Amino acid sequence: MHIAQNWRLKGQRYGLVGEKCPSCGHAIFPPRDVCPDCAMEAKTLFQFSGKGEVYSFTTIQDAPAGFEEQAPYVLAIIKLDEGPMVTAQLTDLDGPVEIGMRVEMVTRKLRTEGPQGVILYGYKFRKSITSS
Repeated sequence: MHIAQNWRLKGQRYGLVGEKCPSCGHAIFPPRDVCPDCAMEAKTLFQFSGKGEVYSFTTIQDAPAGFEEQAPYVLAIIKLDEGPMVTAQLTDLDGPVEIGMRVEMVTRKLRTEGPQGVILYGYKFRKSITSS
């Protein structure tokens, strides 16, 4: 990914910024031009809370190129409180992962890319430290 592309995606990667359909109210992540629920134009920006729960998870033992140094790691499907599901790595784990476990978004290093060593940051999730 080039620096310009990373800059364009910074809202999604650092703050879980998506969209909310003005027609039906459906929360959308990642942002799209058209609502997947009602097919109307959806360009109203929406800031997700970054809180949700583990819907499913797996442990990656044999990581893809660029992620080898992180293996093994837990990859999860997170159901956000606002509805959408996102796939993300779990971090800061101090015990077993469970379906339904409350999590919150944090910004972490994803990987280093390219000959210049550009560090890409993005969202990961950790066990929620606040009760909700």
